[in-house]
Amino acid sequence: MSGQAGRGSFSRLAFGRLGIMAVLGFSSGLPWALSGPTLRYWMSGEHVPLGMIGLTANIGLAYLLKFVWAPFFDEAKPFFFGRRRGWLIPVQIALALAIAALALSDPGQDVWLTLGLGALVAFLSASQDIIIDAWRIEAFAPNLQGVALACEVWGWRVAYQVSNAGVIALSIGLGWHGAFGLMAVLALLGPLAVLFAPEPEVAREAHPAGLAARFSQAVREPLQEFLGRRGIAVIIGFIVLFRLGGALGGTMLAPYYTALGFDRAHIAVANGPLSLICGIAGTGLGGLLVMRIGVGRALLFTALLQVAALCLYPVLGLYPHLPYILLIISAVEAFTDAFSDTAFLSYLSGLCHPEHTATQYALLSSLAPLALHTIAGASGFLAARTGLVSFFVICAFAALPGIALLLVILRLYPPNETRLKSA
Repeated sequence: MSGQAGRGSFSRLAFGRLGIMAVLGFSSGLPWALSGPTLRYWMSGEHVPLGMIGLTANIGLAYLLKFVWAPFFDEAKPFFFGRRRGWLIPVQIALALAIAALALSDPGQDVWLTLGLGALVAFLSASQDIIIDAWRIEAFAPNLQGVALACEVWGWRVAYQVSNAGVIALSIGLGWHGAFGLMAVLALLGPLAVLFAPEPEVAREAHPAGLAARFSQAVREPLQEFLGRRGIAVIIGFIVLFRLGGALGGTMLAPYYTALGFDRAHIAVANGPLSLICGIAGTGLGGLLVMRIGVGRALLFTALLQVAALCLYPVLGLYPHLPYILLIISAVEAFTDAFSDTAFLSYLSGLCHPEHTATQYALLSSLAPLALHTIAGASGFLAARTGLVSFFVICAFAALPGIALLLVILRLYPPNETRLKSA
């Protein structure tokens, strides 16, 4: 199979690669909550000042800026295991060690050390994501990209549940140090999976001599090729605004639930197994939807579904005492998020030129959460001014500009379905 998992059929080797993809997705998702939501729970239990807890939001900038060092993984060839596997294994081992160091820290005694280790975990996690995404795009045939992506997101969501709700539950018996330490052990599943992963065989142009020329090839040329496309301003605008409504709303969910009287146990149950099942189902159905109707129409359908899901949060505020309402809304949110993610990330994959896969995908996946790390920072001020119920109404309307730009894209700059739609 020469770097691709077959043409049009699910061979035994294709299934093996999809299994590896799921494990790599798990490795990708495991650190995300550990340096974000779960870390904030730990810091809150140690009575760390709110201002310091708020700084954890800046840790996520590593995921936003990963395109800066992505060219390194495209251009620098390691001494063993190949260009992708040779970088992925040492990065994953370093990530496991960073999580272990975070587990040994004490945010109540030295919060700056904890924040620094959290930032290190995020940096190594973002680096891991660069290489995993490049391996996925290069290792699977075009007709299997949607399924491969579904497996990756599937594994990611399982890992997120484990490192979020799972760690919170484990901390009751093991303590925070023990629960985080167990995550460091689970992080070693990544390099084990890579040992069984084939190295993609992708033909590449010869590298020019000289540092300036290599930088030009690694950075300037991928960006120039991408920015020179028709309708690029509209495409970038869509990528940035597609998740604006969810980004605004997601930052205020915790205070919203607290204000409505839901305790930690209720929230944990709502984000537990049912949400996981719904997320997995959404990912699988999203992959099938992309294969059946194409990424363009799948994007439009899932975007409208996201708006409908956002409209449920004002309903929660008006009727917080309805039986199982929090559980139902959390399940719907998990399904719609996973459903739309698969179509959206498939679209980003299709925008990548084969010669600049890692650099361009890292750039695109960094643009996607831009609203989360910029505009969403003002969500607390907006919610305090409007009230939380009205705030979530605004979040639903905030999703509409992204849909408007998507309609323009579908009419004038339709995605390349050849690469992404299954035969």
